[in-house]
Amino acid sequence: MAPMSPVGLVSLRGMRLTLTEFVTLDGVCQGPGGPTEDPRDGFTQGGWLVPFFDEELGQFMSGVFDEVDAFVLGRRTYEIFAGSWPNFPDPDDPIASRLNTLPKYVASRTLTRADWNNSTVLGGDVVAEVAKLKEQPGRELQIHGSGALAQTLFDAGLIDTIRLIVFPVVLGTGLRLFAEGRTPAKFRLSAVRSTPAGVTVQTLDLAGAPEYGTVDF
Repeated sequence: MAPMSPVGLVSLRGMRLTLTEFVTLDGVCQGPGGPTEDPRDGFTQGGWLVPFFDEELGQFMSGVFDEVDAFVLGRRTYEIFAGSWPNFPDPDDPIASRLNTLPKYVASRTLTRADWNNSTVLGGDVVAEVAKLKEQPGRELQIHGSGALAQTLFDAGLIDTIRLIVFPVVLGTGLRLFAEGRTPAKFRLSAVRSTPAGVTVQTLDLAGAPEYGTVDF
């Protein structure tokens, strides 16, 4: 099946900021890829996506990376990626080739340098810096993972599209993408699909503030 990511010509009006996030049914986004990936706060259930990551989901993710012109990542996600993807230098790999070569902007208050090829540390006001990046011509400025950064940019109204990849598992603990205190927002579902392993992929475009009403009985 063809990927659902929007396809279009390079925009002269700037890049769209998109978030691709793996979450559980109860909204946990912590440590999807392995037990040692993110053990903060004693989290011991890392690696929960692995049993469900099938070929069809891999094809979808390749399609997502077909749309990217630059990345903006949180420090933790950046360090995880920088520790693994340079070990896969295949120029024909649709994911590794883009991560290893395209511009990567790291939001961090602690890093002073970023040695992975074509990486830049964003200093100062990350919201202002990302807003400037969005003004550059291109297709997508992509966030992957980076839960804390995603929350900050979501609350600032900078995220245009969320690709929410929901895995059929409940953990009951862990850091959540949309925890209490997030800024209210409404989204329009532009595409949805499911994989043979039971993963649901939703593509959601920001559509303003929520609307409210009263149910008539």
